[in-house]
Amino acid sequence: MFKKRIEALFRAVEIDTIYITSPENLQYYSGFTGGEAGLLLTREENLLFTDSRYLIQAAKEAPDFTVIDIAKERAEACLQKKSPDAVGYEESFMTAVAYTRLREKLPDYRLLPLSETILGLRAVKDETEQALTRRAETLADEAFTHVLPLVKPGVTERDIALELEWYMRKNGASAPSFPIICASGVRSAMPHGVATDKKLEIGDFVTMDFGCFLEGYASDMTRTVVVGRATDEQKRVYETVLSAQQAALSAICPGVTGKAVDEIARSIIANAGYGDYFGHALGHGTGLLIHERPVLSPKSEDVLVPGMLVTVEPGIYIENFGGVRIEDLVLVTEEGCENLTHSTKELLEL
Repeated sequence: MFKKRIEALFRAVEIDTIYITSPENLQYYSGFTGGEAGLLLTREENLLFTDSRYLIQAAKEAPDFTVIDIAKERAEACLQKKSPDAVGYEESFMTAVAYTRLREKLPDYRLLPLSETILGLRAVKDETEQALTRRAETLADEAFTHVLPLVKPGVTERDIALELEWYMRKNGASAPSFPIICASGVRSAMPHGVATDKKLEIGDFVTMDFGCFLEGYASDMTRTVVVGRATDEQKRVYETVLSAQQAALSAICPGVTGKAVDEIARSIIANAGYGDYFGHALGHGTGLLIHERPVLSPKSEDVLVPGMLVTVEPGIYIENFGGVRIEDLVLVTEEGCENLTHSTKELLEL
């Protein structure tokens, strides 16, 4: 698996040496999940540099790599022994200090940015990545079912968020994939309303946006429910968001752009009179990071292809009233898309 990924990377570039330092790409290209480390990929050999804290772990997780203790030799010193050429690096991750050090150690090398190339390759998930994401999203679905009985007057947003996290961790997750959002009442008009000590009240919208990392891969889903009976306006807002999401889901297929899918959902919300209340992008990819390629947004030229994962999450957020977001995670297929999120999207009145 890792050999194929490295081969694909070298097919995409015209250089012979690549230096990887970001945690997600360390894992993607070697399997190593430890702390500070670096990969030196060449067409002849692959080296993993780390310190004494991770040497045993690195040897177990990355058996196809030669593991080198940085106390004995660093990647820059290894390159100094070779004939100067070009080395690719991750410009979107490397700090200015690290770049300056690399430039000073390798004055005769050309340093070529590769972050965009790597992000593009990682956007298409292989079968292993797809399977891990399915499992992570299934765990989020199960957490939602588990927490529903807790959604009642007097319970705090923080209680719900903690219960979601506890359930996912107890059942195999290493961590939530982002700070869990639980926003109720007028606070649900905040798209990223992280949970507080506010208590749920009758008539509140409750928006729960959450996911987990399972063996490195992220899940992401959102559901909005009502405490007690929904008003006619709450129902209208909810049905508008649901219609927008369903239309966008139906439009996802190979060859369509992120901009085109976003426009389908956004136009439905605008035609219902809520256009000013949907300000964020329609969706984003997931993977080793919670936000990856592709993007569904008004400016996105990303073209969907089979193997991509993307969220579809339209919303309406009205200050002093509340908000609704419904989010599924889908896999682009040859025919359209496979929805990996299975929790009901019927408006639940709890």
